[in-house]
Amino acid sequence: MKVNGAILREIGKPWQIEEFELGDPVEDEVQVKLVSSGLCHSDHHLRTGDSPVPLPVIGGHEGAGVVTKVGPGVTRLKEGDHVVTAFIPACGVCEPCSRGLQNICDEGARLMTGLAISDNTNRLRTHDGLPLTQMCLLGTFAEHITVNQASLVKIEDDIPLKEAALLGCGVATGWGSASEIGGTKAGDTVVVVGIGGVGINSVQGAVASGARFVVAVDPVPFKREMAEKMGATHTFASMEEALPAVGEFTWGKMANTTIITVGVIEGEMIAPALALTAKGGQVVVTGMGPASDIDVKLSLFELTLLQKRVQGAIFGGAGPRTQIPNLLNEYRAGKLNLTDLVTTRYTLDQVNEAYDDMLNGKNIRGMIEF
Repeated sequence: MKVNGAILREIGKPWQIEEFELGDPVEDEVQVKLVSSGLCHSDHHLRTGDSPVPLPVIGGHEGAGVVTKVGPGVTRLKEGDHVVTAFIPACGVCEPCSRGLQNICDEGARLMTGLAISDNTNRLRTHDGLPLTQMCLLGTFAEHITVNQASLVKIEDDIPLKEAALLGCGVATGWGSASEIGGTKAGDTVVVVGIGGVGINSVQGAVASGARFVVAVDPVPFKREMAEKMGATHTFASMEEALPAVGEFTWGKMANTTIITVGVIEGEMIAPALALTAKGGQVVVTGMGPASDIDVKLSLFELTLLQKRVQGAIFGGAGPRTQIPNLLNEYRAGKLNLTDLVTTRYTLDQVNEAYDDMLNGKNIRGMIEF
């Protein structure tokens, strides 16, 4: 099948809308006609080179749509099923999956290779015959995708597919960073640093978990306003500005959890995040930095004597097959706002405009609609 998609051929260059060849499903694969795709900062990391992948690459990893074809051996899905893409495949049988850690499934080792789980080949080819890498084995910047069933989660037909796409990354990652790996409890104080498509959902997750104080930190006034709309009790432009205020309204205890969800994390951010964090508390590192960046600044004295933790997080610390259905229940109960997360809707050929808007602070989350 010939399909148009947003493809990156060179680091630092714009996305190009090109025709490519999409292969039919093989063993354990399905084909999906997408309704929408979220525009996540992680895809922009491809363009900057912070996330190295074989080029050319088709972007996109937040998608929702309808299954149109199934390959041999597919048992979890059938034609007509509504599905959400999960940027972490969950095979269900590897050692991490068997321990309930589907978000770090062994198949995740393939994410940046472009090689399909089923047969270790590229499922896509460019119009000039080159192997085409799929971002996170998905490539949702195209109306049709062929992916392994491990990368899809079936959802009920009553859920709007346009909004459901965000569950595949931004919502689940942000919400879980507060509620799952963050472990927020009633009465806690949570600080969220960076109010984009992930951070805004950390705010929602902290609120739903019963946090007494939810503090949103972002230099963009529009994003601080959105955080207040989603339930943040306090907002600040920087961690330095937040520090004395958090100390005052928590009576010196500081935050139980500080979550870093900025678009590009830098090593210097850990020390001020730890300063915002209480004794025995944790800094959850959800944002991504360049793969080559290994320098971090923090006080080892503070880390040891105040028994603080720095905790990495992927997909919010929860498995996609459990978290996505849980979040849909929160949506039905009115505790998860999906509609207001989408700031602007775009067509596929507006993908570069959408990322310009994101970098200029105009978006919480942009959405491609097919």
